[in-house]
Amino acid sequence: MADDRDAGFDSTAELIAVLAARGLTVAVAESLTGGELVAELTRPAGASAVVLGGVVVYATELKHSLVGVDQVLLDAHGPVHADVADQLARGVRTRLAVAGRPADIGLATTGVAGPDAQGGRPPGTVFLGLSLGDRTRVIELALTGTRAEIRRQVVQRAIAELDSELKTGPA
Repeated sequence: MADDRDAGFDSTAELIAVLAARGLTVAVAESLTGGELVAELTRPAGASAVVLGGVVVYATELKHSLVGVDQVLLDAHGPVHADVADQLARGVRTRLAVAGRPADIGLATTGVAGPDAQGGRPPGTVFLGLSLGDRTRVIELALTGTRAEIRRQVVQRAIAELDSELKTGPA
């Protein structure tokens, strides 16, 4: 997110401040971003008040065993699917509960960073899952660039989508 900081604006720090002001917590389930999203969310001061944690479920089996994604879904469609992103976002909210209280927001990434296709999906195919309250929204992305660029774009887009959701949706 260096682009924001170089311009004197830090969208992640702003997001953390909004979450803190609203008393909301977030939990993250990541696949293709490999921990980069939760690293970015925990970078600004004050993050410990709102970020409960994250799980990297890079291996398909971990999506099921750690976060609760339906095995039948994974067997039928593989890990890069809109319904997988949906279940990752919802599942991480409850799995990363603190003192019996689930996170208010679940944020999830799954996709193909490249350089090779996976399960018939080309590099740049990404699904973001955002679970808030009783609803979950999935955003499908078709990104271009190198593996590192795609991963960076996913992190930036996840931050932007959560920020947008908090500004426009009920929470």
